[in-house]
Amino acid sequence: MRAFSNSAARQEDPFLCLTPDSVSIVSALQACAHLEDLREGKWFHDYAIQNGFDSNAFVINSLLSMYAKCGSIDISHRLFDTMPDRKVVSWNTMIAGYVQNGCADEALTLFHKMRLTEASPDCVTMETVLQACAHLGALQHGKCIHGYIIQRGYDSDDFVGNSLIAMYAKCGIQEVAWQLFNKMSEKSLVSWNAIIAGYAQNGQVKEALTLFQGIHWTNVIPDSVTMVSLLQACAHSADQKQGQCIHGYVIRCGFESSPFVGTAIIDMYAQYGSIGFACQSFNQLSKKDAVSWNAMITGYSQNGYANEALTLFREMLHANIMPDTVTMASVLRACAHLAALQEGQCIHDYIIASGLISDVIVVTSLIDMYAKCGNLYSAQQLFEKMTKRNVISWNAMISGYAQNGHASEALTLFHQMQSAEMTPDSFTMVSVLQACACLGALKYGKSVHKFIIENGFDSDIFVETALVDMYCKCGNVEAGRHLFDDMCNRNLVSWNVMIAGYAQNGYANDALTVFHQMQSADIMPDVFTAVSVLQACSHLGDLQQGKWIHEYIVQSKFDSDVSVRTALIDMYCKCGSIETARYIFDTMLEKNVYSWNVMISGYGLHGDGKNAIEIFLQMQWMGTMPNEITFICILSACSHAGLVEEGWQYFDCMKRDFGIEHKIQHYACMVDLLGRAGQLIEAYTFIENMPLEPDISVWGAFLGACRIHHNIELGKAVAERIFHLEPENAGYYVLLSNIYATSGKWDDVVNIRAVMREKDLKKTPGYSLIELNKRVYTFLTGGITPSI
Repeated sequence: MRAFSNSAARQEDPFLCLTPDSVSIVSALQACAHLEDLREGKWFHDYAIQNGFDSNAFVINSLLSMYAKCGSIDISHRLFDTMPDRKVVSWNTMIAGYVQNGCADEALTLFHKMRLTEASPDCVTMETVLQACAHLGALQHGKCIHGYIIQRGYDSDDFVGNSLIAMYAKCGIQEVAWQLFNKMSEKSLVSWNAIIAGYAQNGQVKEALTLFQGIHWTNVIPDSVTMVSLLQACAHSADQKQGQCIHGYVIRCGFESSPFVGTAIIDMYAQYGSIGFACQSFNQLSKKDAVSWNAMITGYSQNGYANEALTLFREMLHANIMPDTVTMASVLRACAHLAALQEGQCIHDYIIASGLISDVIVVTSLIDMYAKCGNLYSAQQLFEKMTKRNVISWNAMISGYAQNGHASEALTLFHQMQSAEMTPDSFTMVSVLQACACLGALKYGKSVHKFIIENGFDSDIFVETALVDMYCKCGNVEAGRHLFDDMCNRNLVSWNVMIAGYAQNGYANDALTVFHQMQSADIMPDVFTAVSVLQACSHLGDLQQGKWIHEYIVQSKFDSDVSVRTALIDMYCKCGSIETARYIFDTMLEKNVYSWNVMISGYGLHGDGKNAIEIFLQMQWMGTMPNEITFICILSACSHAGLVEEGWQYFDCMKRDFGIEHKIQHYACMVDLLGRAGQLIEAYTFIENMPLEPDISVWGAFLGACRIHHNIELGKAVAERIFHLEPENAGYYVLLSNIYATSGKWDDVVNIRAVMREKDLKKTPGYSLIELNKRVYTFLTGGITPSI
């Protein structure tokens, strides 16, 4: 390209002795822009300055365009500011440059500045400004420009008319787009493409396909752009056969060789979840550009094929295809899915080296990746360094806090988001509700619910589902059910949340009832449904119902899932069938830490400390590291089996051998262990020497031991502490009353009952369950026997 700058070459070839003029420079700059070759473009810029072409309007406009198309819009802006005399072409070039670089706001700002000068906007200006409105979804701005277009008489221009159709369609006002299309005296292919694309982008598949059929009654011949719109429309539909028909039409008409059409085919199959067809279409492409690679990588990433997405990204690099922001967002999503922190950090380094770190989409993806990999510090550092944040950036950080158990920080950031005058969206509300649910903050959750209603988010199915989940996790299952019943549309997640809400709050029969209603509504359960239903069976101790659910799980082919098999083990343990639980455990091809914990806990529940310890040791031999829950399970097992010495050994080795800090639950287990073994003085001394402040679980375990061993004096002393901690908990008053009763202290029993009456405390009545003729009946104390 630099042939005319080489003096040696000129001497050998007389044709190269010609001196380049402004036309040559413009052509060379256009070539650089087409190739997006910034380095060559800068060289020609220097050449133009050295040879006095930098004052030529055509050359300057070509430089503006070249820098913009090479992604250096800031250089274009500086060059534009130095121009002494800006004609309409210069303004148009600069506005178009902003639009091409995704800076639609800046494009509209520049348009307003243009109107204050002597440069009169023309049809080209209108097309570009309408593109900016479409990109932003700025309907009101678009309407104002439409009015300006009518005033200037540009509405008769076909290109402007097509841009208006596209703008209204992308702003979701398809009716106006259709009216403008109908008013056009002559409809070109561009017009047809604009209206079909509008329907496709708004998910109106039937209308898009009907219009496509209408083209055949005209002299207009569809092109590759038409095919792309149709394929995009089919991608919005769940009807894969329809998509395959359009694919067949594409092949018959010879459009499959177009990289744009090929990419749309890949995207369509990926949206269907048919990743095999997508991969086949990708491999058949004779020429793959960055967009094609991105479509396939994104398809893998969105369909859960994270390893394949990362592998294809490496192949893309080996093929010398330069990744862009879309590529980086997709591969970072794959890293987040795998929790592959090290891989994500390597990609972070690549992003910095590639100069993509200033892009808001890429930084937001990095925040999301770090948060989902549990590295909140790095996510927070990136978020705080962002000079420009959009709602997605705020959502990524709020969600990161909520998902990593930092619910208070999530709510604080939500307040900061509002203070920054950033308007939340439905995704924000889902994360905020998750934070409320995590904290059990019902009062705050109710205020968020009010905010949701005031801002019109209450019709969003994801927000509605998150509200049901929040109320259930905050213990207000009745409010959750009321919202669930009021939902116009329910998806699988909505049903799962309601079933889990009942199961987790002890309403096992209600959970099973909703499960049967779900089946009647033809909603296909998934593994999450199965886990919640098994939890309900565990709570009921209903072995027959549990076996039926087990058979259903096998039929539905969920039985290979680790979480489902773990829930099955737990159900069989709690329903008394420890042998079946052990069989399922032994036949598991894959076990996680929760699987081991449930089996240890199951043996503990059955008082079989020996087998619980065997499983604990086997767990370590198999290379699974115990967690803090594991030690709660093994200590509890030792407690139920009376294995005091072994319990001490496991308590002592937690920090020494595994680096796990003792939590209040571990101390409560040790108190229970010592108390059950009759070592009340040792248990009391243990509590007094605890580095943590004893809570209700510790003192409650000790009071239970006092009842078992009829120690009135210690029981009375401990009860006073408990009444101070939880004065409204009737259960502990009853427990102290029972201690007095077993020792014949009837006057003290009467006094305790009097205190309960004075405080209006009522113990939750006990109940028994019995299954008769395939129906479960609950019998409450006091003779109340409601059937279920």
